[in-house]
Amino acid sequence: MANTPGYYANKLSADRLRRCYDIAPPRVRQYLHAETQHVLSNTRPTDRVLELGCGYGRAIKEFVPDAGCVVGFDASAANIALARNHLAGWHNVHLFVADAAAPALADTTFDVVACIQNGLSAFKVDRRALVAQCLRMTKPGGLVLLSTYAERFWPDRLNWFERQAREGLIGEIDRNRTGNGTIICKDGFTATTITPGDFENLCASLNVAFELEEVDESSLFCEIRVAR
Repeated sequence: MANTPGYYANKLSADRLRRCYDIAPPRVRQYLHAETQHVLSNTRPTDRVLELGCGYGRAIKEFVPDAGCVVGFDASAANIALARNHLAGWHNVHLFVADAAAPALADTTFDVVACIQNGLSAFKVDRRALVAQCLRMTKPGGLVLLSTYAERFWPDRLNWFERQAREGLIGEIDRNRTGNGTIICKDGFTATTITPGDFENLCASLNVAFELEEVDESSLFCEIRVAR
């Protein structure tokens, strides 16, 4: 997802955000699960994992049984409050409110840093600065995982957003302006994606090697292994 400034904090956070996932159709649920499983396939039981834009803790709840420690942050205080409730009982989780582009976390702290479900578009911050922060926080030999929607997932993605619009969670979709991977709502909400070329240019600007992998015909992952 992408958003106008403040959209998530003011309209699409906490219980309203959770409702978006509650109404997701089966194919979207499959996509969401495939993303978290791909992160877990690159995670060892002793790893320290960071999720940027953790929302109410949906993905973290899948990470915590199989990781040594999971840290999540989100720009919305309401999301973090709900996440703490959602993840009650797990002692290897740490959650806090932070700006994705300027988290107050130490260098080389995490084995895996994940920014999934199109977060790189959603946060509305400088993408290069955000990825540079991910690289800074990742240990040598660690992995940065960035995902966006795969092009072929467009019909299912649009169907999901249409459901959200019917529920009043986002604005009415502007049919005349929606297409080619971009969803535009009449209330100003805009959802974009990142192309393979965008990932290539981004990584080139940071002088880092990367690999692209399509998962489940729904997600495109950009994977950066931090040099030792």
